[in-house]
Amino acid sequence: MTASSRNSSLRTRTAAAALALGALLGGCANKTAEIDPVPFHPNDVRERHPIVLRDAPQSLDVFVGRAGGRLDGRQAQDVADFARAYRRSGKGGMVAQVPTGERRDHAARDTLAGIRSELARHGVSGLAVRSYPVEDPGLASPIRLTFASLQAALPHECGQWPTDLGVSSYKFDASNESYWNFGCSTQATLAAQVADPIDLVRARAEGRPDIVKRMNAIGKIRQGQDPSTLYRQSTPQINSAVGGGN
Repeated sequence: MTASSRNSSLRTRTAAAALALGALLGGCANKTAEIDPVPFHPNDVRERHPIVLRDAPQSLDVFVGRAGGRLDGRQAQDVADFARAYRRSGKGGMVAQVPTGERRDHAARDTLAGIRSELARHGVSGLAVRSYPVEDPGLASPIRLTFASLQAALPHECGQWPTDLGVSSYKFDASNESYWNFGCSTQATLAAQVADPIDLVRARAEGRPDIVKRMNAIGKIRQGQDPSTLYRQSTPQINSAVGGGN
């Protein structure tokens, strides 16, 4: 075998070995990619169950009372609170859905008149009226007041369990991650309790400082005194408070 033939054979074997090594490394890389743990969902509950702001309807059901157009105390208070909520965060107009039916028309008109009067007392006018048919005459059919407002809520419902809490998937069970529904109720409760949804987006402006208190503290510092406030409160004895001193 000549030198050129030996060199050609050596190059061929080297290329084949390189291809085999590349294929082996590629197989290892694919195997590694398959067994690397991949998170099933975000670990942070604020990312898994984010609180979002959206325009959603806010409703109040006022049940049709007796004829005469007067609302009872509870109904009047509910309508007054609903009017204040509309003036604070309502968008667009307010709509009243009134039930229809032979036995309900007169009483519903009177109740609607009482609602209009209570709304007007609290600065709400221009109530749009719609009607809806009563499917079951045996059930109470209320007048539903509705308006749109900015509300904080979750984009999905709680109580979903996409993965089993038992030992069904070793890959998921060995990852030591929280289950998907974890933190959902806490986020939903926080969204329902917030007074102003805008507070979740940005903080409110700082109020005016107490100038008198600030100047008193500065004066104490200039005199070398402690500027902190000392609260002194004398606590009476328990026996003297209950009248058993003797």
